[in-house]
Amino acid sequence: MNDVQQIHQDAIVIDAVCPLLDDPAHLELYRQGGCTVVAPTVGLIDGAAATLRTIGKWINLINGRDDLVLIKRAADIGAAKASGKLGILFHFQGTGPIEDSLDLVDAYKELGVGIIQLAYNVKNRVGDGCEERTDAGLSRFGLKLIERMNRARVIVDCSHTGYRTTMEAIEASSAPVVFSHANPRAVHPSPRNIQDDQIKAIAATGGLVGAVGFPNFVSSSHRPSLDDFIAHIDYMVELVGIDHVGLGIDYFTGMDPITPLAVVEAMYKSFVDFGAWTPKSYSPPPYYYPTGMETPTGYPKLTARLLERGYKEEDVRKILGDNWVRVYRAVWGA
Repeated sequence: MNDVQQIHQDAIVIDAVCPLLDDPAHLELYRQGGCTVVAPTVGLIDGAAATLRTIGKWINLINGRDDLVLIKRAADIGAAKASGKLGILFHFQGTGPIEDSLDLVDAYKELGVGIIQLAYNVKNRVGDGCEERTDAGLSRFGLKLIERMNRARVIVDCSHTGYRTTMEAIEASSAPVVFSHANPRAVHPSPRNIQDDQIKAIAATGGLVGAVGFPNFVSSSHRPSLDDFIAHIDYMVELVGIDHVGLGIDYFTGMDPITPLAVVEAMYKSFVDFGAWTPKSYSPPPYYYPTGMETPTGYPKLTARLLERGYKEEDVRKILGDNWVRVYRAVWGA
């Protein structure tokens, strides 16, 4: 085993956004890539009943296998790494599951939901998404939600959320806030990407930004390179420092070559019809993730390229997962 392979094998590797795991059969791809923790999207726009069914299926899967472990606190990550198990962290990409009940935040937290995204591109009862035609900021309910999430020790995630809603959430939160998956707009001007002041504001809370690999957010190329992706990491490291950048690659059902194109096209149409996706931010499929990282098996290629580009081993470890562990510890406790 060469030095790069050893560094990757020894590192804690966390992909904080994994909607590809709508089909748990893809867990093996993350394992092959050397992941320590993965975060399936278990909630988005559906209400509590549908979301609880999804969480229940995951808990049943985890309890029925000896190679998986549910991540509820920061210490669970080190334990997963030491035991060779794959950690599962529940993530919401929207607040639909909360409906109009703040008490559900506490219920979901007990079940393992450690991070909740405020909006998914469109307006909800919490605030506006980044694809909405308005930018009205947090609602009164949204302000109460931030307070309850802080109290319940659930991480506030501003990905896909409107600019004003994001900035007001950051101001309202007493705990670190994150963009679990976002790239700087200064590197690639997608409306889905975020502005420098948002990145700085997140870092000031002690939070981080997870660099995202979805091609439309990486570059204007239909097939972005690994260096195109790393350009976003470089920019954010220069802007706010190495401690505030992680990974949220956002592999999802629709990535080539795993899913048939017809399925991807149907998915794309449904999101466009719903209004959650606009052609300006989301081009039609097929989608090709950065070269070398086309699937989750490619994380070692990222490690190798970061080292080749002059990142120190300690800093590579931070990007791969240590920075996420720091945020988890700050919000959840040890």
